[in-house]
Amino acid sequence: MTSSSPLALGIDFGGTSVKIGVCQGATVVAKADPIPTKAYPGVERLLPEITRAVADMRRQFPDISAIGAGLPGFVDWESGCVHALTNVEGWDDFNVREALKEATQLPAIAENDANAMTYAEWRYGAGRGRHYLLAMTLGTGVGGGLILGGQLYRGATYGAGEIGQISIDYQGRLGGHGNFGALERYVGNGAVTQLALTKYQAAGQEMPEEACDPKRVAERAEDGDPIALEIWQEVGEQLAVGLSNVLWVLNLEYVVIGGGMAKAGDVLFKPMRAHLEEQMDPFFTDQLEIVPAQFGNEAGMIGAAALALDVAQGKV
Repeated sequence: MTSSSPLALGIDFGGTSVKIGVCQGATVVAKADPIPTKAYPGVERLLPEITRAVADMRRQFPDISAIGAGLPGFVDWESGCVHALTNVEGWDDFNVREALKEATQLPAIAENDANAMTYAEWRYGAGRGRHYLLAMTLGTGVGGGLILGGQLYRGATYGAGEIGQISIDYQGRLGGHGNFGALERYVGNGAVTQLALTKYQAAGQEMPEEACDPKRVAERAEDGDPIALEIWQEVGEQLAVGLSNVLWVLNLEYVVIGGGMAKAGDVLFKPMRAHLEEQMDPFFTDQLEIVPAQFGNEAGMIGAAALALDVAQGKV
């Protein structure tokens, strides 16, 4: 990326904080201080904080030419309106794109945050140049985005890619939308912690909750702990069931997995791949690659900024 490459502003709107960065291609060249979401409830309090931070960044970088926001909810791509912003009150049916355009007089876009992460990985990261790709985020919940035929695929009402809501058990755990067996209820951070607590207790080993988070369970699995290995076998199989549902329908060539859970590495990826091959015809899996995401917590900013710039330049 040359120093003359255009700058764009990316906003990663999370339930905990709003992160804002100036992006030049795949590089975040500067960041504003994170804005704690809960400290400013509602549009009337949070939006002025965001626009103030944006104005500060523009004073430092006057060449910023577009602004993009990634949001954890259903985002109407055409209008820029967000519906049911996850874990953030008071932002339902609010037009984020128009608010950003009005505040900045810049070309602006609003996109689902998992789609923004997907765009970052496809445009600059682990999935660069692939035409049929699923990008997943494994964290508190499970999000996803799709590249089909070399384009970001949003679906009829811009809600495509929600792999965390796929059912892996029609009589299973209740998801957030009345859907039983939702994948994220089995492979999210909290689910893995609860599984670890249950398995260690059944083995007569009382563990505090903080010792059973995915990071520590992964460390014990790497050290050969049989219970930890059993946990990741189970999580890998459950994740493989959800992935196979997508792969049977879409016949993808590439899966990029990011988020905190992906840091488990081979203790998750190897059993997941093995179970996936058991559940699918080699015609679907022989050419399939499953790789960790390249970008970490900056993926949302990079993707939102890149998409905003590409839209402003007429590339998409």
